[in-house]
Amino acid sequence: MHRESGILMPVFSLASKFGIGCFSREAYEFVDFLEKSYQGYWQMLPIGPTGFGNSPYQPVSAFAGNPYFISPEKLIEEGLLTWDEVNGVDFGNDIEKVDYGKMYENRTLILKKAYVRFSEQEKTKEYKTFLKDNEYWLEDYALYITIKAMEEGKSWLEWPESLRKRETKALDKVRKEHKEDIEFIYFEQFKFEEQWEKLHEYALEHKVKIIGDLPFYVAMDSSDTWAHPEAFQMDKDLKPKAVAACPPDAFSPTGQLWGNPVYDWDALKKDGYSWWVKRIQRNYQWFDVIRIDHFHGFAEYYEVPFGEETAVNGKQMKGPGMDLFNALEKKLGKLNMIAEDLGTTTEENMKLLEDSGFPGMKVLQYGFTSWDSIYVNHRHIRNCVVYTGTHDNTPTFAWVQEISEGERTFTRRYVNSMNTDYGAFVWDIIREAYRSVADLCIVPLQDYLCKGREARINTPGTSEGNWQWRLTPNFLSEDLANSIKLMTETYSRVPIAKEEPKKATKK
Repeated sequence: MHRESGILMPVFSLASKFGIGCFSREAYEFVDFLEKSYQGYWQMLPIGPTGFGNSPYQPVSAFAGNPYFISPEKLIEEGLLTWDEVNGVDFGNDIEKVDYGKMYENRTLILKKAYVRFSEQEKTKEYKTFLKDNEYWLEDYALYITIKAMEEGKSWLEWPESLRKRETKALDKVRKEHKEDIEFIYFEQFKFEEQWEKLHEYALEHKVKIIGDLPFYVAMDSSDTWAHPEAFQMDKDLKPKAVAACPPDAFSPTGQLWGNPVYDWDALKKDGYSWWVKRIQRNYQWFDVIRIDHFHGFAEYYEVPFGEETAVNGKQMKGPGMDLFNALEKKLGKLNMIAEDLGTTTEENMKLLEDSGFPGMKVLQYGFTSWDSIYVNHRHIRNCVVYTGTHDNTPTFAWVQEISEGERTFTRRYVNSMNTDYGAFVWDIIREAYRSVADLCIVPLQDYLCKGREARINTPGTSEGNWQWRLTPNFLSEDLANSIKLMTETYSRVPIAKEEPKKATKK
């Protein structure tokens, strides 16, 4: 693989006039910034619709897109909305934070106005093709969202039995009585897809590839679990038998109870892992490379009987291992993936990483806080992706402030930094990532901007203040692009298309 680099930046963190980052002008400007900086990749977080807690890692569908990312600006250009209508909406008043309460209250209202005008138009060939191509997940998702609204937000596990068990008569009644609501959800997904495709095409034209993020689990309360209980460990009454968890350890004596449904790998294997094949196929429609979150789960996972209060009474189970990836490759061809292999390494998950051939992750922040860690540069291999930090880490500027004096001294010595200015010190750590032998180097945007704790994306184990940070409008300067470009050139990470063709020498 050619040496390259990229920037980690969630879509919701882009600047925009609409309260949340979306597929508006600023998304295209970010692609321009990546191109000017000689970055070959834009890594983002999952782009599915979020539920309670707004975590992109708990999407309510593994196939749908997040309607919050639909740009009202584009709908105005199409004549489906007016600027007066959009400017009259309260999207929140903090340009550096997403107000999800306001999004929930007002985003749908504005999209419904656009839908009314859309529904009066003749349906285009593109719209009909979209419905046909996405039939396998779209109707289930639309029904799920519609019934959830009818049931005042209750989890599908608490719906009346006829709806919970998807009885034909009950679903037909919903289809008939809520035709408009279902059609509105089709419209949302069509506009998401249309706008995403244009942005993705623009990125590729500018030699920027997209790395998408795929959560290992789905949410218990999701259209996937409701529509495909056969893929999960459910009893005949559709109650979960077991849920996902993390075993007790030094950090958490009772473990962590995640509560996601666990896969029924035996049942999935019998039908050739068809649900997973469709899921990965869908993600390759969106992304050029997929980063699989919690890769260890394919080797082994921890489950706890449903209804337990803590994760103490769980057991370690074997995952599908290479059997799944072989089945996927057979159906989809070569898989371009990055394995999120952070955390406890066991023989099983190390072997799976090796057998799969996927690059794993090396995070420098973890490398400098434990002696001779597997994450420091001299332990890297070419087939890996080096990061300064991830969306789960605090920005490196805050990390430098918060580590102990001993850790800071070790880091300085390792990266050979005498900078007393913490901003310059952060850039020395970024340089260390660029110097790595790793084929790919990814740096969160906040690190280039020397942002502090206020720009942290997520603090695992907490529910407040996550998934909210946004970039201030017009904050990405030419100077910053040039500084990144210079480092990219210095450490031979220039995308192939940017390199000057070698001149033929006369014989």
